[in-house]
Amino acid sequence: MTGMLASYLILAAVLFCLGLYGALSKSNAVIVLLSVELMLNAVNLNLIAFAKYGVGPSLTGQIFSLFTMAVAAAEVAVGIAILIALYRRKGTVDVTEMDEMKH
Repeated sequence: MTGMLASYLILAAVLFCLGLYGALSKSNAVIVLLSVELMLNAVNLNLIAFAKYGVGPSLTGQIFSLFTMAVAAAEVAVGIAILIALYRRKGTVDVTEMDEMKH
């Protein structure tokens, strides 16, 4: 049972690192948004793994994971709406050119 938990944690760490790499290194806003989603899914995997194989198995982690998915869906909806508005205004999805809020 501990081996299964370690496998899930390693997979979640790999997913989180891939998402972090994508969020920090890519300039395409859509890729950055997808990378953030990948990191959120890694967190969900951790929550479910600890809920199933942790010290006190319960449904709390799975319920928390559902809550996180709902928040992630709302975040994607708002993020895509902002990206569409910025694309219509500037004609690009490059995050280095999205600096209007700085000034």
